[in-house]
Amino acid sequence: MSKIIKSFLGTGWSFPPAFGNRDGQVKMLSDVEDIQSSLEILLTTRPGERVMRPDYGCNLDELLFEPLTTTFKTYIKDLVSTAILYYEPRIEVNNIDLDDTGELEGRIVISIDYTVSATNTRFNFVFPFYKKEGTDLR
Repeated sequence: MSKIIKSFLGTGWSFPPAFGNRDGQVKMLSDVEDIQSSLEILLTTRPGERVMRPDYGCNLDELLFEPLTTTFKTYIKDLVSTAILYYEPRIEVNNIDLDDTGELEGRIVISIDYTVSATNTRFNFVFPFYKKEGTDLR
């Protein structure tokens, strides 16, 4: 018998999709865990990757080799904020910070401080953005 999960913040499949060991059911995420997963998917999806929603996503990968100037940091914040505004209606963004202390290693950290609209609770999502991802493979 299938167990039905009810959540007023939403319930969705885990990403990547996973199945339970015993019952074979799809692993589901609910509430804030679902929102965190949704943010990660949104920031790692290129527009055009989703067949039924070609405008969904955030073009962060196009910005990989751009110089990290003040103007460019503002552009990244605006790009992330706009993507969240259009595709994650469950939250309100309070602040977006960029930590560029790892710039020489090819890494910036995007920190999103947000409030869940339905519960008025604050959370933080940290997204590492790498310039040289996967270069230490053997």
